[in-house]
Amino acid sequence: MKSAVETLNPTRVRLTVEVPFEELKDSLDAAYKKINQQVTVKGFRQGKIPARVIDQRFGRGAVLEEAVNDALPKFYTEAVNEGELNVLGQPDVDITELKDGELLAFTAEVDIRPALEIPDYSGIEVEVDAVTVSDEDVDKSVEQLRERFASTSPVERAAQDGDVLTLNLEAKVDGEVLEDGVAQGVTYTVGSDELLDGIDDAVTGLEAGGEATFTSELKGGSAEGKEAEVKVEVTEVKSRELPELDDEFAQLASEFDTLEELKADSRKRLEQMKKYDQATQAQEKVLDELLKLVEVPMPEKLLADEIQTRKHNLVNHQLAQMGLDLAKYLEIQGKTEEEFDAETKEQAEKGIKTQFLLDELVNKEKLNVSQEELTEHLMRRAQSSGMSPDQFAQAVVEGGQVPMLVGEVARGKALAVVVEAATVKDSNGEVIDLEDEDEAEVAETVVAEAEGTEPAADEKPEA
Repeated sequence: MKSAVETLNPTRVRLTVEVPFEELKDSLDAAYKKINQQVTVKGFRQGKIPARVIDQRFGRGAVLEEAVNDALPKFYTEAVNEGELNVLGQPDVDITELKDGELLAFTAEVDIRPALEIPDYSGIEVEVDAVTVSDEDVDKSVEQLRERFASTSPVERAAQDGDVLTLNLEAKVDGEVLEDGVAQGVTYTVGSDELLDGIDDAVTGLEAGGEATFTSELKGGSAEGKEAEVKVEVTEVKSRELPELDDEFAQLASEFDTLEELKADSRKRLEQMKKYDQATQAQEKVLDELLKLVEVPMPEKLLADEIQTRKHNLVNHQLAQMGLDLAKYLEIQGKTEEEFDAETKEQAEKGIKTQFLLDELVNKEKLNVSQEELTEHLMRRAQSSGMSPDQFAQAVVEGGQVPMLVGEVARGKALAVVVEAATVKDSNGEVIDLEDEDEAEVAETVVAEAEGTEPAADEKPEA
C-alpha cells in the first residue's frame, strides 16, 4: 500500500491511497464466504458454492463491492498511522479507481487536530472576588434554617403573606373548564410565587370558605401560554410559626448546643462556599486568558457537529424535562433565534479550543492520570448523574468511554498547572494561594462547563 497526505488547510487533509490488488485477498475471501452464507444455488450445499459460480450468478461486481467495503477501514487506518495524523470524526471517502486484479485507489478527506504551540503562560494575572462573610450573611443563613423548622396551625382569620393555604382551583379558557384545569387540596404559601401570576392578590384577605376569580397566563398543561379565568377557593388557612432563635433551636436544628456555636458553624460553611466560588472564578478567568494567548484554527465540520450536538441536548434533554420548547425558552430568555445561534457557536468554539489547547498541554507537561484520580472522578460523575458508582462505571465501560473520562481528568490537571503558574489576586489586591483548594477537582468542573460536557460536578459545600 502507498499513501500520501495533502494539507488542505490547518485542520483538514486529503489522503491518497493506492492498494495493490493482492492485498485485497483476505477481504475477497471474506466476501465470498459471506455471500456463500446468504444465497442458495441449486446443486450446491449452502456455504459450498464455488467462487466462479457466485461470479456467474451474482456478478463479480457484488463481490468486489463487499470486499472493498470490508477493506477500506483497514487501509484508511494504516494510511492515518503512516501519516502520523491525529484525525477528528469520520472521513469523506471517494473510490477513484478499482481495477479487478490490478489496483484499488481512493481518497479520504478528514479533519485533523491543528498543530499548536503552547505559549508562556506564567505571566497570566487575574483578579477574583475577595472572600468576605458578613454578619448579615450569617443571619440570613440561620434564618433559612429557621424557616425549615417552621410549624403551622389552623387560624380563623383572613389569609395574609406567609400563611399556608389549602386551595381548590378551576381554570377556564374561552368559557370552558379545561380537562386538566381542576385541582383540589393544593397547598400554597402566600407570597411564594410558585403557582400562577395574580394568585397572591386573589387569596390575600380571604378566610376559609372564601372564593375569588382572577385572570392569569397558564404555565403548563394543555392550554399552556393561554389566558385563563381561574376560580380559587380557600378551604383552610394556617399560620406559620417560626421557632425562637435560642440555644434550644440550635439543639433542635443542629448538633450544636448553643446558638453562637451554630452561627460560627454557619460562618465557616459560608466561607467554604465562597472559597469554592473564588477558586472556580480563578480557574475560569485563567482559562479565558490562556485561550487569548493562542490562535486555534477551527475545523469547520467538527464545529458544525458540536453546535448541532449542543442544540440537540438543550432541546431534547434539558428543555424537554422542563416541558419547554426552544421558542418558549427563547421567549423566557428574551433572545432571538439569531442571538441564540451566535451564542451557541461562540460556546462551541470555546469548548473545542479548550480541549485542543489543554490536550496539547497534557502532552507537553507529560501529565498522567492515576487509577485513584480516575476512580475519584468517576465517583463525582456518578453522583452528578444520579447513578450508583457501579452502574455508572458499567455504563462507561460498555460505552467505551473510559478514554473520555481519562481525558477529562487530564485536562483538569492541565488547567490546574496553568493556574498554579498564574498570579491570582483578590479585589483587595491580596495574592491568593489556591493550594488549599483541590485545584484539579475544581478545574475538571470548569473544563467540563467550557466543553459543554456533563460537569464533573463536585458539590459545593452546604451552608
